[in-house]
Amino acid sequence: MSEARLSSETIHASTVAIDGRAVLIAGPSGSGKSDLALRLLDRGFTLVSDDQTIVSRDGRRLLASAPPAIAGKLEIRGIGIVETERVEDVPVALFVELTSDIQRLPDDSRSRQLLGIELPLISIDAMTASAASKVALGLDRLGLRNA
Repeated sequence: MSEARLSSETIHASTVAIDGRAVLIAGPSGSGKSDLALRLLDRGFTLVSDDQTIVSRDGRRLLASAPPAIAGKLEIRGIGIVETERVEDVPVALFVELTSDIQRLPDDSRSRQLLGIELPLISIDAMTASAASKVALGLDRLGLRNA
């Protein structure tokens, strides 16, 4: 960890990562954050955190980690809390907003600011069969290429 850490905050989001890039998945309770995270794990992503994520500013990037009490734990409705492989301090590349109000052709310049840093933003309906594919495509299209 860098000594340049300026600030951090805990946000209501599940986070997964692949190839050194993290995706924050935010939405209201019951919107499908954990379910979408589980589907992304099936696509080769690794869990960073479920439901609550600590986002820390490190210079000009944001790093995502799990609060210690929930590190490596994923809530799967109908099954319970399961232990899973996890990673931490992963650079955040994309912010996913879960909503059922999706624009057909959104502007590519949409973003979300956290701790003074702009992140590319996409909106997804987590309940659609294509949600995990859309996150993966959004990460490849908009997310930072090198951590």
